[in-house]
Amino acid sequence: MTQTLVHLIDDIDVRRAAERLRPDADTAETAARAAWSVLVEPGDGVAGALISAFGAPQALRIALGEPQLLPPDVISPRELSEALARWRPRARPEAVREALTSCQHVGGGLLLPDDAHWPAGLDDLGAHAPVALWARGDLTALECTTSAAIVGARAATSYGESVAGEIAGDLAGAGTLVISGGAYGIDGAAHRAALGAGGRTVAFLAGGVDRAYPVGHQQLFDRIRAAGAVLSEVPCGAAPTKWRFLSRNRTIAAAGMATVVIEAGWRSGSLNTAGHAASIGRPLGAVPGPVTSAASAGCHRLLREYDAVCVTSAEDVRELWGEASTPRTSSDSEHPDRIRLRDALSTRTPRDAQEIARNSGLSVDRVRGLLGLLALDGEVSQRNGGWLRST
Repeated sequence: MTQTLVHLIDDIDVRRAAERLRPDADTAETAARAAWSVLVEPGDGVAGALISAFGAPQALRIALGEPQLLPPDVISPRELSEALARWRPRARPEAVREALTSCQHVGGGLLLPDDAHWPAGLDDLGAHAPVALWARGDLTALECTTSAAIVGARAATSYGESVAGEIAGDLAGAGTLVISGGAYGIDGAAHRAALGAGGRTVAFLAGGVDRAYPVGHQQLFDRIRAAGAVLSEVPCGAAPTKWRFLSRNRTIAAAGMATVVIEAGWRSGSLNTAGHAASIGRPLGAVPGPVTSAASAGCHRLLREYDAVCVTSAEDVRELWGEASTPRTSSDSEHPDRIRLRDALSTRTPRDAQEIARNSGLSVDRVRGLLGLLALDGEVSQRNGGWLRST
């Protein structure tokens, strides 16, 4: 077993596969980073500490070949012993070869920490930063100078998806990279809005970049790759698991300059992303919802207990990282649906969503979502089961 471990990245086929995938990079570095991604689960702090101390190739050789040479002040013997027990079952050269060749077959690549397109914010994760990122798509999307992570409930309401679409679309249209997780609900709404605005978006996945999860988002992932990228810490073929989803959340939070939660239940996984953002000092925003909505209970919890900033627009998001916003005037380019909805409202006679939809030519779901946004801005109010325009 030890002999196999020693030669994990010295295997000639592994090195050839590494060179084919990244001919522009150091072959040993590419092979070692690919090997580490096969060996460890995302966020493995022991692997991160070893790589930080020795570099990826040497850390692999020491840990798996000659652990007795490891200085005791880097990793304790007990930590290393437990780590080796996790890593050894996966330490097969053929698994590393497969990871490299599978990525090449789907037109992907391996992003290394020293690459120009590496998201610099990931380095703030320290020992828990990704060892590498498997990628498909246009990596120039990562050159955007501003970025925002937008996350929220999978079982989103029409209000949540409408808010996510408006904020993400406004941000992306102005050049901000929209980062999310590719899931149903808020994630999907954010990605679609960014693409619809002609902007850039990136999805961090919990499984391999060769598989669409959820399957229903296959076409969305195709669109994301055309105008952005899908990224993952695990090799092609790796299945998304509950642990990988939770660990993936830290990369979403770290890659963005700020994290915004739009709809989240009391125990939503989006709160896990918010926790990661707070732990590394990222600005955190949350969109309020109806006080009676369980789908917004997590957002209200963030606002009340975790000092999240109340966010109702893209301007609010930009303020999270200190970008001054320009006051909006009535002549600014406003989404036409908002204008149509206001025109369909009366200042005297309350109208329900069905009547407003008929008068405006919008869908009922779109009307309900926009009413929530306008209510946050104080432009509409409810009375006797209907809606009124404030002015």
